[in-house]
Amino acid sequence: MTIWEMLAVFAAGIGAGTINTIVGSGTLITFPVLLATGLPPVTATVSNALGLIPGSISGAIGYRAELTGQRRRILRLGIAAAIGGVSGATLLLVLPPTAFETIVPVLVGLALVLVILQPRISRAVQRRRERRGADGGDPAGGPLLFTALLLASVYGGYFTAAQGIIYVSLMGMLLDDTLQRLNAAKNVLAAVVNTVAALFFLFVAHFDWTAVLLIAVGSTIGGQIGATVGRRLPPAVLRAVIITVGILAIVQLVTRS
Repeated sequence: MTIWEMLAVFAAGIGAGTINTIVGSGTLITFPVLLATGLPPVTATVSNALGLIPGSISGAIGYRAELTGQRRRILRLGIAAAIGGVSGATLLLVLPPTAFETIVPVLVGLALVLVILQPRISRAVQRRRERRGADGGDPAGGPLLFTALLLASVYGGYFTAAQGIIYVSLMGMLLDDTLQRLNAAKNVLAAVVNTVAALFFLFVAHFDWTAVLLIAVGSTIGGQIGATVGRRLPPAVLRAVIITVGILAIVQLVTRS
């Protein structure tokens, strides 16, 4: 890489770490930059996955107050994230690069619809629980959320772009909790997926270690920026940010494919 390419990758890492912590979709910033430096798509994908791990951890630490009381939930859903992440990483090396290009924009679009409808869905679920005399339900979302997050994590291990939006939409629909606390859980689950996928790639794929280091440092800085900004956003504003980023993600995915 030239010095200018290195600066561009570092800046992309900061941007990705910031947006991943607030919403997700940071890969849509780093991935095109890595391709522009001349890296092959698979090398860019695996280098990006490893480089973003420190950013995910940084964002989770920034949201540590919102993680209080979520240990059981994260442990259970983390198992789904780990299984899905390894499965997605395997698919990346087995399937042709264009395999998911059609379905990914559809998945992101569906996730955005769920984010938009989440307040209404949550109220309907709560009314149903009240009529049945039930409590807040399973704090980990039960088998349905476990299965849905496992499938979302397969996609996350494959490409990662917009997985955070999918996570938040699923948890928002099936869990009775605040959007900020769900966003905090999303950061931990994303870190799990990136970590298990990257560990898998270490044994079977080629990394560009310069790119990994630049993204790692940049995303760590961005994770703290994102946590500072994201934790101050009211639920309506955070939801609007998620929807805006998701729409931009769909546009970029469609035009890239």
